[in-house]
Amino acid sequence: MNSASDPFVLRDPASLPARLRGGALAIGNFDGVHLGHRAVLDRTIAIARQAGVASLALTFEPHPRSFFRPEAPVFRLTPSPVKADLIAALGFDGMVELGFDADLAGLAPDDFVARILVGRLGARHVVVGHDFHYGRKRAGSPQSLIAEGERHGFEVTVVAPARAGDTLYSSSEARARLAEGRVEAAAEILGYPWFVRGTVLPGARRGRELGYPTANLQLAANCELRHGVYAVRVRLGETTLDGVASYGRRPQFDDGAPLLEVYLFDFEGDLYGRELDVAFIGFLRDEARFEFVEALIRQMDEDARAARTRLAAEPETTLPPSAANRTG
Repeated sequence: MNSASDPFVLRDPASLPARLRGGALAIGNFDGVHLGHRAVLDRTIAIARQAGVASLALTFEPHPRSFFRPEAPVFRLTPSPVKADLIAALGFDGMVELGFDADLAGLAPDDFVARILVGRLGARHVVVGHDFHYGRKRAGSPQSLIAEGERHGFEVTVVAPARAGDTLYSSSEARARLAEGRVEAAAEILGYPWFVRGTVLPGARRGRELGYPTANLQLAANCELRHGVYAVRVRLGETTLDGVASYGRRPQFDDGAPLLEVYLFDFEGDLYGRELDVAFIGFLRDEARFEFVEALIRQMDEDARAARTRLAAEPETTLPPSAANRTG
């Protein structure tokens, strides 16, 4: 079924509205919607507008790598709702999200084309990246897709790899940079500061006792962001706030499950149950254990000063869009 709360995302292509059939279709996982993906997505928008047809992005959930290796799910840069927001902001008319299961994984490449692209979506033009593969055992390639397009009467555009110098824009490289705490370098690939979205949870209130009340967010269990302290920029509804955040196991207290603890500058109010977008602007230091709590508080004071300085250097940083920012 399609999401009742998000009409932009269609999860049942068999019920695709007539206005979206026969459009230009971008296909990919699009995790991160990074600058390499943007090359595919922007080309799709341009083709759709020139032809006067709808623009659609076809994605898959869960990520195929997580389906085939459930014991080692991939570190997601953009969960489905965030990915939808980013794609919608580009001007797409809709996002079709296919459930990636054994049936879909077992489809032969020609069946995938005939049943999904032609039968359910009525694609008029398909746009893919240079490394696109599809169908059982990833047997389908851009070249076979071109041949299928000639057979079924749709056009295919294959977009060349996007890179900056020797760096290929890729989700894997963005993940690797985040795992190293190199959030600025990850932003160079993504085209925006990497951010997480979550609902504020009740905590142990230790931060309040230390003079730094925090908003606590539980990130995905397989999040590979480097544990440490970061300068962050936070969206709360229509408001953007600066802050400092710690992500890790709290070695000073319990070495528990990783938690994101965000202290917002110049803010007073109850955040429990509120949704936050937290963008990582700069890495400040690794998390650490201190001999005395007083030493921890002095370090937190220094972290706050360092975060303010770092954020002041980028006053124009714009957070990526949210569903509330959609114009259509």
